[in-house]
Amino acid sequence: MLIDGKKIAADLGVELADRVATLRAAGVAPTLAIVVATDDASTAWYVRSLQRTAAGLGIEIRKTELALDAGRDEIRRALTAASADPAVHGVICQTPLPGGLRLVDVGDAIDPEVDVDGASPVSLGRLASGSATAFAPATAAAVLKILEHEGVPLKGRRAVVIGRSNVVGKPAALMLLDQHATVTVCHSRTVDLPSEVRRADVLVAAVGRPKLVTSDYVKPGAVVIDVGTNPTPEGGLVGDVDTAGVEPLAAAVTPVPGGVGPVTTMVLMGHVVTATERRVAGVR
Repeated sequence: MLIDGKKIAADLGVELADRVATLRAAGVAPTLAIVVATDDASTAWYVRSLQRTAAGLGIEIRKTELALDAGRDEIRRALTAASADPAVHGVICQTPLPGGLRLVDVGDAIDPEVDVDGASPVSLGRLASGSATAFAPATAAAVLKILEHEGVPLKGRRAVVIGRSNVVGKPAALMLLDQHATVTVCHSRTVDLPSEVRRADVLVAAVGRPKLVTSDYVKPGAVVIDVGTNPTPEGGLVGDVDTAGVEPLAAAVTPVPGGVGPVTTMVLMGHVVTATERRVAGVR
């Protein structure tokens, strides 16, 4: 079965639109600030997607475009300023960053209360500690939202995550642990990767290698969540999973595109709305 991420996102959007309408009726417009310092085509596409989705929900977007050679201090100043703006409820920093900078180099400039995409080390620490105030990175949170929506049991199940990034792999593993799964994190130095992955009842592929996961990696009946978004020479996208080869074995698999991506966008919007509601309620 192919999991329809667009349908899941649409279902989430209905509930979010009601919450946004309630906030706007009280005179509060949920607002997301986006700091951009790149002309990367995929980043531009993603920002446009965020703008379209936000407009449909009634969420405001403020985009700050920095120079393509912006340095660490300039990016941090922009993130700090956006965090301090009382009209802003969520702040994200788009990657890639100039000059070899990484998100970890600037993410701590975002106030954790508005860090709706989990870029700050404080947010990751809150997630690891099980704090209810944590905003997980939206992509990792989307993985769990899909599993929840599809009714996939996690308690006592074996979950394998391929990839250990701060954006997907690590936070997804922490969230799976919080749901009482037994979690293994694999990576480029894992010995005999296929045999490790074949143990998974739930497999999350988030390594960034096109069609790495073939039928040799998948246990019959496993649920496979493909987080990969790898560009093709023809201008399309393929995931980390060979979907056609895996689908006959798996109980369910997310396609690329149309799987995790739409849910990620809607989860991010949900984080903005939650941050707004907390601000209104005076909850930190």
